[in-house]
Amino acid sequence: MQKKNKNKNVKTKMKIRKNDEVIVIAGNYKGQTGRVLQVFPAENKVLVEGVNVRKKHVRQSQQYPQGGIVSKEMPIHASNVALLDSDGNPTRVGFRFEEADGKLVKVRYAKSNGKKI
Repeated sequence: MQKKNKNKNVKTKMKIRKNDEVIVIAGNYKGQTGRVLQVFPAENKVLVEGVNVRKKHVRQSQQYPQGGIVSKEMPIHASNVALLDSDGNPTRVGFRFEEADGKLVKVRYAKSNGKKI
């Protein structure tokens, strides 16, 4: 029986980045919006502020002198979130090259309205 090769060093391209405003489009938290706190490209997951909050039991440490139960956001799959455009609507992300100061610069844009992100 062969083991599956789970290579965590493989970097996948993600169109959602840290500090993007996103909306959850599937799952238990559908409809909630939040800011992306962290991106995990190897697992294709994102950590969204205020979404997928779980209770975690923590033992005593310098960070938690009392220990106890702490609420913590957990990552959700990147396919379950959509970026919000400037109008506040969910959109897909596209890339295009624009000229700035005589150089071509790669920029992200919202496919719903064509504006830069």
